[in-house]
Amino acid sequence: MSIRERVSALQKIMNQKQIDAYIISGSDPHQSEITPQRWAVREWISGFTGSAGTVVVTQEKAGLWTDFRYYIQAEKQLKNSGITLFKQGLPGVPEPAEWIRQELQPGACVSAAAEELSADQYKKFLHQFTSVDILFKTSEDLVDKVWIQRPEVPGNRVYEIPETICGKSREEKIREVLAIASNTYKADFLLLSSLDDIAWLLNLRGSDVAYNPLFLSYLLLGKEKTLFFCDSKKIPDSIRERLSGVVEIFPYTEVFQSITKNIRRGSRVLLSPEKTNMRLYQEIAAHAEIVEGRDITTELKAVKNSVELAGMRRIHKQDGAAMVGFLSWFEKNAGKLELDECSTAEKLLDYRKKQLDFLGESFSPIVAFGANGALCHYLATAETAAEIAGHGLVVLDSGGQYNGGTTDITRTLLVGKPTVQEIREYTLVLKGHLAVSRQKFPEGTCGYQIDAFARKPLWDMGINFGHGTGHGIGFMLNVHEGPQSISPKPVNIPLKPGMILSNEPGIYREGKFGIRIENLLVVAPAEETDFGKFLCFEDITRCPYDRKLIDTNLLTKEEVEQINSYHSVVFEDLYSVLDKEEKEWLQHKTKPL
Repeated sequence: MSIRERVSALQKIMNQKQIDAYIISGSDPHQSEITPQRWAVREWISGFTGSAGTVVVTQEKAGLWTDFRYYIQAEKQLKNSGITLFKQGLPGVPEPAEWIRQELQPGACVSAAAEELSADQYKKFLHQFTSVDILFKTSEDLVDKVWIQRPEVPGNRVYEIPETICGKSREEKIREVLAIASNTYKADFLLLSSLDDIAWLLNLRGSDVAYNPLFLSYLLLGKEKTLFFCDSKKIPDSIRERLSGVVEIFPYTEVFQSITKNIRRGSRVLLSPEKTNMRLYQEIAAHAEIVEGRDITTELKAVKNSVELAGMRRIHKQDGAAMVGFLSWFEKNAGKLELDECSTAEKLLDYRKKQLDFLGESFSPIVAFGANGALCHYLATAETAAEIAGHGLVVLDSGGQYNGGTTDITRTLLVGKPTVQEIREYTLVLKGHLAVSRQKFPEGTCGYQIDAFARKPLWDMGINFGHGTGHGIGFMLNVHEGPQSISPKPVNIPLKPGMILSNEPGIYREGKFGIRIENLLVVAPAEETDFGKFLCFEDITRCPYDRKLIDTNLLTKEEVEQINSYHSVVFEDLYSVLDKEEKEWLQHKTKPL
């Protein structure tokens, strides 16, 4: 079926159900950023492969809403689909609910799949539509009725993370979470739907989701027992034995029928409305009092313990060795061998596979040459991959899952001779990147208060970038992890020692090139003065910047010393594990500016 045929088939079902507009949030029952293929509904109905966006289908029209990161990509992928692109954030562009209100008359009916819509989203839509006399209700998954050969629910086996790697037992974590639920929220039960929260709490990992080592499950924690809704066949006997005294295992698909049978009527259940799907929320609300709040585990896992931090530092040296090996090879062979964006990504993967603790990639790598670099989340395919030849910049954003942590790094590579503009703007991005990493700040500071330091060198030149400066990162989990971030959005989450964030400013010139530089930073104590405790960042990424793209005339003495100091650490940490050619390359790349 073509995209137009898929939309038309859905519209026929909507007509039968007397639904005037159907909202596709693009999520799964756990509100995951990356979903198992079974729930890749947004991609199936529209052809858009980005990780963020909302599709709305009415009886006569269809639209896709996405943010700055995907403007260019969405334009290309929606071409000739009949689906209108709405660029969120631009002046005059209505949000999905606003557009629906403009399109429909009072008395119309709007719906969304209950299992794929969070309780938080439901409440927002309900308020937006009832205020103009439009009915909003959840429904069964209508796309399921027209998606022929839809992928099955994944059932891959789970594996265990030992305490020597994660630093704390599942029993200890559960006791801590239940104590907070009881003492702070006066809750009798705690429901977890977020897959990364469940994986972290139980010290288990899986492979039901691409790149994210997660497994489909729900978890209901109570003072007397904890229910783990996860298909038993996914759990090896040895792990099941160790779990037996901690959780009771139920089939994944029985959560809607079984969960309320194990909750005392009238008891208080703590859950996150942002992570709980509306079908499950409604089941519990009919039986118990719901207490809404952010998942306790989300805040706990954001602060890495000493064992996790040691693992992250260790595996970043391995990832740095892989990057240096690849970069030395690339500089030698780019422009000489036949290379395209896909083969370059495969070559980098080969270098990561050489590392002792490498488990797999942490996300689909971005290798974007020339004008493709202006697409923040560009994804090359075998059919569309650009040849890397002649002159241009390559934005290389990649990462790995290791037995000991997760990495995410971006470097901008040079092919041929750089232009004056490329050197100037690379240096401006680098200045913003350096400003964040050296920043000292008082305890209680939030990421949005740090964000402007990354942008000031760009703002001074009338330049900006549309994405956040930094996101949190998981421990052998999701490469994007909250609640902490560095962004213009006023997210009121103070940065705490042990949190890890990315630092990735950029510049994107549509039709020309992109530039982005990214390292990972650990929040660490700095000093205590008469004015209180101050924190700083520890840079754990180990990979040199490209000297050929740095204009030292645009750098301050402090910035030159900062680069030299960082390069000295990179050299010391990596030199001994490299081969002869890689050592020579690194020695040249890290010599003082």
